[in-house]
Amino acid sequence: MQTSLAEWARNSAIGQEADEILRRCVHCGFCTATCPTYQVLGDELDSPRGRIYLIKEVLEGKEPTRSTQQHLDRCLTCRNCETTCPSGVEYGRLIDIGRHLVEQKVERPPAEQVQRKALRSGLNSSFFAPAYRVGQALRGWLPATLQRKVMARRDPGALPSTFSQPRQVLIMAGCVQPSMMPTIDAATIRVLNRIGIGTRVIQGASCCGALNFHLDDQDAALAQMRANIDAWLPWIESGKIEAIVMNASGCGATVVEYAHHLRHDPQYAVKAQKVVDHVRDVAQIVAPHTQLLREQIDIARLPRRPAFHPPCTLQHWQGLRPLSEKLLADLGLTLQPFNESHLCCGSAGAYSVLQPEISTTLRDRKLSHLQEARPDMVLSSNIGCIGHLQSGTDTPVRHWIEVVDEALRPLRG
Repeated sequence: MQTSLAEWARNSAIGQEADEILRRCVHCGFCTATCPTYQVLGDELDSPRGRIYLIKEVLEGKEPTRSTQQHLDRCLTCRNCETTCPSGVEYGRLIDIGRHLVEQKVERPPAEQVQRKALRSGLNSSFFAPAYRVGQALRGWLPATLQRKVMARRDPGALPSTFSQPRQVLIMAGCVQPSMMPTIDAATIRVLNRIGIGTRVIQGASCCGALNFHLDDQDAALAQMRANIDAWLPWIESGKIEAIVMNASGCGATVVEYAHHLRHDPQYAVKAQKVVDHVRDVAQIVAPHTQLLREQIDIARLPRRPAFHPPCTLQHWQGLRPLSEKLLADLGLTLQPFNESHLCCGSAGAYSVLQPEISTTLRDRKLSHLQEARPDMVLSSNIGCIGHLQSGTDTPVRHWIEVVDEALRPLRG
């Protein structure tokens, strides 16, 4: 794609980076076939190619409008288009640049500003956990739409002491997962313990930064990234831990890009890369030990016809879908195939709140394909997808690590 950037863009690092990405685009349109919003809306400006043109115009000096902002907002940042693109266009990084530039030039309506600020504050607040527990206690009295948003409380169970294990890893403290689905972290700790790996949760680390980053506050997101690095890095440099384990693919997809986000920070660029080098999805940690786990699993306690929904952050951001599905098959699960497994379910962090109509349409489309496979359970690896899909179906939706944990035979003695 030919570009003629405005002087301010030519002379800025962000403009130069965007220009390099733009020039790789050859207008082929392959991305439109795998873009969820284009599939739903049928508008070229709600496709990756259309949004690329909008961002190009901004960089060339055209003033963005409210319409420009809305088209960029509707992007789920699923990066399905990147998986499809034959030219290697880094669309995800380009949309981040475009949104940042447009946010500086187009003022949002007051209602949107309040909504986004409330989401940023609420989901990152220490008050989220007690507020969510109140919601769970009152779940039976809530409207049906809210009931499906609030997960029923489940006992995470007893946790083993893991500090004596020869191998040690860190797991994220997280922001919403410990309150919404504490069973995921508990299952992770128990399964890793079975393969001789101890886990630690470090104080000072919290949200990965994704929520703030995608809700118009990149500065706050970068501050969260730096705080996490400060909390994790001493453990890495001391040699006490071998990895930082992610059991939410959305968080993992963000943390593996810390080095990119902090590349211009002279104090954190190298530190961020050290952290990135130690990030592992839980499937990457478990996969080498499938035989050991298989010997401890009661096959009769596994679901008979599970389907695996691969989150976009797992398959398109990190490329870990094949590893995850092979792992589950090696553990004895017979995964049921279904159509359009590559398309986004519509969760995408806070997207289901900000764009409810598109999000619900994509959820129902995904569930219709899943139900055609007649699964007795849907498995996934990201809390956002799990909660979103569960809000539209009575079929249980679980993290795969929970299913493995529940199938483990009790330890003797």
